[in-house]
Amino acid sequence: MRIGELSRLTGVSVRALRYYEEEGLIRSVRSANGYRDFPDSAVEAVQRIRDLIECGLPTRIIRDILPYLEGATDLMPRVPCAWMLNEVARHREQLDRRIRCLTRNRDALDAYLRAARIAAGHAADEAGQSQPA
Repeated sequence: MRIGELSRLTGVSVRALRYYEEEGLIRSVRSANGYRDFPDSAVEAVQRIRDLIECGLPTRIIRDILPYLEGATDLMPRVPCAWMLNEVARHREQLDRRIRCLTRNRDALDAYLRAARIAAGHAADEAGQSQPA
C-alpha cells in the first residue's frame, strides 16, 4: 500500500510515517515510479509504534525492542547491552507510575459518575413528584 493509504488507515501523518521509516521502525520498497510501497503488516506495526510512543518510549528504544514484541526471542543478543537494560527498566517503571496514576484517576471518575447518576436520579424523582397529576 502507498504511504497515503497507510496514513489514512492508521491516523498517523505521512510525515511521521516517513520519520518511522528513516528511523528503521517500518520498511517499504520503492516501486518503479518511486512511490513507497508498504506491506499490509505495516498497519499493525505503525499502531504498535504509536502505542509505544504514547507510553513515553523514545524511538531509539522502540527500534531495538520492536522485533522482540513479536516473540522473536531467538534474536535476543547473548549479552544484552547494560545501557539498554537500564533504559528499558527505567521506562517500565515510568509506565507503572503512569498506570497507577491513570487507575486512580479512573477510579475517581467512576466515583463521581456513580454519585452524579444517583443525584440525577433523585432530581428526576423529585421533579416528577412536584408536577401536578
